[in-house]
Amino acid sequence: MKYKRFPSRRKKRTTKRRATLKNRLRFTMSSAVIAIVILIAIGSYGIYIVSGLPSLNQLDHPRPDFSSKVYSADSVLIGQYSIINRSRVSFDELPPYLINALISSEDRKFYRHRGIDIDRILKATVKNIMSFRIREGASTITQQVARNLYLNHEQTYTRKIREVITALQIERRYSKDEILELYFNLAYFGNSTYGITAAAERYFDKSASDLTLTESALLIGILPNPAIYDPYVYPDRAMTRRNVVLNSMSVMDYISVEVSSRASAQPVELTDRSSLPDSDIAPHFVEYVRRQLSDIGVQYGFDVYRDGLIIHTTLDSRMQRHANRAVTDHIASYQHTFDRHWTWDTPERHSILRAALEREVRNHPAFRNADSDSKRETVRAQLLTDEKFIENVKHRLKTVQTGFVAIDPSTGEIKSMVGGSDPEQNRHGFNHVTQIRRQPGSAFKPFVYTVAIDNGYPPSYQLPNEPVTITTQDGTLWQPTNADGTTGGNVSLRDGLALSINLVAVRTMMDLAPTDKIVQYAQRMGITSYLHSYESLSLGTAEVSPFELTSAYGVYATNGVYAKPLAITRIEDSEGTILVSFESEHKQVLKPETAYIMTDMLRDVIEYGTGMWANEFIDFPAAGKTGTTQGYADGWFIGYTPDIVAGVWVGFDDRRITLGGADGQGARSALPIWAQFMKSVYDDNVLGMETREFEMPSGVRRVSICADTRLLVTYGCPDQIDEVMFENHLPKECDQHRSFFRSVRSFISRIFK
Repeated sequence: MKYKRFPSRRKKRTTKRRATLKNRLRFTMSSAVIAIVILIAIGSYGIYIVSGLPSLNQLDHPRPDFSSKVYSADSVLIGQYSIINRSRVSFDELPPYLINALISSEDRKFYRHRGIDIDRILKATVKNIMSFRIREGASTITQQVARNLYLNHEQTYTRKIREVITALQIERRYSKDEILELYFNLAYFGNSTYGITAAAERYFDKSASDLTLTESALLIGILPNPAIYDPYVYPDRAMTRRNVVLNSMSVMDYISVEVSSRASAQPVELTDRSSLPDSDIAPHFVEYVRRQLSDIGVQYGFDVYRDGLIIHTTLDSRMQRHANRAVTDHIASYQHTFDRHWTWDTPERHSILRAALEREVRNHPAFRNADSDSKRETVRAQLLTDEKFIENVKHRLKTVQTGFVAIDPSTGEIKSMVGGSDPEQNRHGFNHVTQIRRQPGSAFKPFVYTVAIDNGYPPSYQLPNEPVTITTQDGTLWQPTNADGTTGGNVSLRDGLALSINLVAVRTMMDLAPTDKIVQYAQRMGITSYLHSYESLSLGTAEVSPFELTSAYGVYATNGVYAKPLAITRIEDSEGTILVSFESEHKQVLKPETAYIMTDMLRDVIEYGTGMWANEFIDFPAAGKTGTTQGYADGWFIGYTPDIVAGVWVGFDDRRITLGGADGQGARSALPIWAQFMKSVYDDNVLGMETREFEMPSGVRRVSICADTRLLVTYGCPDQIDEVMFENHLPKECDQHRSFFRSVRSFISRIFK
């Protein structure tokens, strides 16, 4: 009855109970959702932390980046390749002073903890929380190894957690000595040096094993902040830090207080900072080797920037120094001579300068970074009225450049390379040995005469030195001339080459050596550039590099054997295990008799021809050829002995600027560099190179021929000359001077003479 009397009360109670249940269910569901979100967040963060940890394979096979070092054939360090400058050291090479200095300064509980120092972490955490930022670290040596080897240097709690986890893993896998070895190979010591070996060389010019107590303390003192404690920039700070380390060593009883005091009073002698850069005696060669290593690395699966390779090369540092000196001495005086005569006054030269200025303006950072046409025009106007900018462009335009390379013709080994007018700079600049293609002019003529000689024509064979008109392949008329404008008479192939007579070379091409054969012979001998088969090829109008032209001349020095140029002999890993070795490829490309006869002809270039200026420097058997292009734009000399073939090119980066006049001839612009180099090499007692004659093959005979008939001399011949010829192509005896009286008279005159 009462329920019927109070139905609304029962309804309110039921509604209230339902609301309470709904609220509880809503709270439970919300709590569950929040818990799930928190768990997901924690899980995601955990996954994020784990994703940034090194793999087990990385932990088992740590791989710090080490510099690859390049050595000359005589074991001199000539360069290195690296992302960072680091060298490897083993634990046994570390002096006790160095290890003790590190432990006392950086991690006194190193031998007692398992990778992390809980006390230091708690203290550092309190300080960081109080300052609301990461103010103090508590990293052990093991944690620093983890950070340097696998992580980064971000100051975040995430990185710190990863560092702790990684440090614990490292301690499980490595002994304390192995961890110390890793540390000293990884640590950064400032001035672009990573690892104690590089630091010892950089600061003290010695190996890590030879470091003294004070030197060890100084290097350890640098570690907390290499920029702030740079001993070159802030010597007082560095010395203060060194003394702090020494005091810590005495506190830890690694050294006595007395030793610490004496060491703190000692000065530290650093290597002269000007000598800090790596040896740069052959920067263009080192860069040439690097380009080759890029392809070799892909083939053999190594990284030249990270793997700490030892690269042994063919370059001889002593020859390289001689080459550097020869280039520097000659180019300095030659540049002075050029500067005295060159002006920008003529319309043609002014247009060259104007074009160069416009090009430099477009390449200028201010112009390229301008974001509108109006701003670019403003930059352009400013630069074109800037005297310093204009003078810099002028200077670059009229800088005399050179390319020099010396090769052992029997092995193909590159012994020296100078890629520019400043031999010890601009490693990544233009290499004027390998990267230019220029007309060689008369330096190409030996290939023309080689075809003729190989086809059986003797050096004494004569051709008319007379004007000629040739209808070229495109129908135009070509009328070549001699450099001195003279003509007349018959000239032998020998004299035509020695005196570089253009008309004789052209007639040799027309009558004895077709252009397609010239191309074939040149390519067989090592010319890799494209050669057109135009008639003007006989005067060297096809463009080639100094590198390939020099290598091709080596065929003459080796009696017809081509040795492909070689720069790298072997590559070793950081432990000295040979990964790969190289030898030059050899191929007989000319008959030995042909090569020797050509050498004999090219010796006369130096004996009495266009290269006779070399006799002021050398007095030993040598052969070669000068080259000068039209307008004196390029000067060449390629020459050789039985043991060295060397080539020189001299010119400008802008082909429109020319050497000008007689000073632009190859005999004056290029030959002096070659001659000075050769003299220096053979005078060097340390190198111990002995001069020797070219070896004459069995198929060649040296004979006397009649100067008039060019036949084998008889007693009746009034004048005779010596000549070398194929033994199976000897001419018959002279029959023009065989009269009895002439024979008797000639015989008697010879007896009394």
